[in-house]
Amino acid sequence: MKTSLKHLTRRTVLGAGIAAAAFGMAAPAQAQAAFPSKNLRIVVPFAAGGVGDLTARIVASKLADLLKQPVVIENRPGAGGVVAAETVARSEPDGHTLFLMSNGTAVTAGLFKSLPFDTVKDFTPVSTLGYFDIAVIVPANSPHKTLKELVAFAKANPGKLNVGSINIGSTQNLAAELFKSTADIEAQVVPFKGTPELIGAIRGQQVDVAVEILSPMLTHIQSGALRALAVTGEKRSIVLPDVPTALESGVKEFVASSWNALAVPSKTPRPVVDRLQREIAAALADPAVREKLRGLNIDARASTPEQTAALLASDIRRWGAVIERAGIPKQ
Repeated sequence: MKTSLKHLTRRTVLGAGIAAAAFGMAAPAQAQAAFPSKNLRIVVPFAAGGVGDLTARIVASKLADLLKQPVVIENRPGAGGVVAAETVARSEPDGHTLFLMSNGTAVTAGLFKSLPFDTVKDFTPVSTLGYFDIAVIVPANSPHKTLKELVAFAKANPGKLNVGSINIGSTQNLAAELFKSTADIEAQVVPFKGTPELIGAIRGQQVDVAVEILSPMLTHIQSGALRALAVTGEKRSIVLPDVPTALESGVKEFVASSWNALAVPSKTPRPVVDRLQREIAAALADPAVREKLRGLNIDARASTPEQTAALLASDIRRWGAVIERAGIPKQ
């Protein structure tokens, strides 16, 4: 009896250990399979109503259907997106809190002396959402009919060309600086507080040319008050297909697209990142979503986490170099 009891005890302990090990192995899988288990939130570094905010809301609506959980937009504008980014960087890395990352995130990395997070190490980019154009725009009665003519005028008249943009350090402002360096011209970049002020200045011919995101300028172009000489993406705009790119117009290396993407805290489990990427890609493939984004002049495009990370790293290097060349002081 003693021997049998001893063997029984050993078998019981061994069985319990195997069961515990099996449960321990199954628990993470079950936790991952449960994602998402609650509401998701997308922290947006812009005010409500802007292109970035509207992009997030359009995608979030479809994403909620696919994930079977509500997706809430949380607007945290200001401070170059630092507040919004820090909120996500310090959140639980479980995939339920996402950051609307953009080319502005890359600009911020080079524009601030220090940040309360590491732009590369503290985030895992999941997927791009879309790209939207920046354009070189002149008044309707401008004597410059093409970008080549504008560059030729600037070269023949150093320092006389005034290029309008919004505030110093913005993507548009840095795109204007990039235009100067890639076209090899001497020109004055004149910053304005915002797009409405810039529109007033270009329509009133207070500046010769403006470098601005195309969407808010589109109605003025379509009405005939302004003319787009070129767009600065790698390909032509989906809403102005007759307008050439800066590359086609002879200004080599003048590529400056704006983009939005979604990212999560860096320690988010890879299976959760992959699930989010698949559903984001599915949302962006939906015809209704694509049509809504097209109405905002956004070219809907998903990407892999690796491609999105490479895009961010490339833009950090590129805009950092532009900031340095332009002599823009770090904040």
